[in-house]
Amino acid sequence: MVIGSGAREHALVWKMAQSPQVTKLYAAPGNPGMAECAECVPLAMSQFDDLATFAEKNGIDLTVVGPEIPLIEGIVDIFRQRGLKVFGPDSAGAALEGSKAFAKEFMASAGIPSAESS
Repeated sequence: MVIGSGAREHALVWKMAQSPQVTKLYAAPGNPGMAECAECVPLAMSQFDDLATFAEKNGIDLTVVGPEIPLIEGIVDIFRQRGLKVFGPDSAGAALEGSKAFAKEFMASAGIPSAESS
């Protein structure tokens, strides 16, 4: 299952659909273009528990999360707590992507060079 509805997720669905190892593909919520390669599931990206339940009930082997917001808000944490395989960083790891201020503080504390900011 691919979570998202944008161009990034469409590209993931399109490529995954070409694999002989993929027998069924879902996109949540998906979009009309994705519907050509995957079954779109009418669940919002913010419905973490419902998405996890859907994955459990449908025997989904792997969930790939595209957008940053569900990652930052902890969708990977929920899936992992329920024993589901999911590709993406947990909320702590996604914080680097979600907050430039946090990322700058992290890099400074770790001695990682980065551009000056205001």
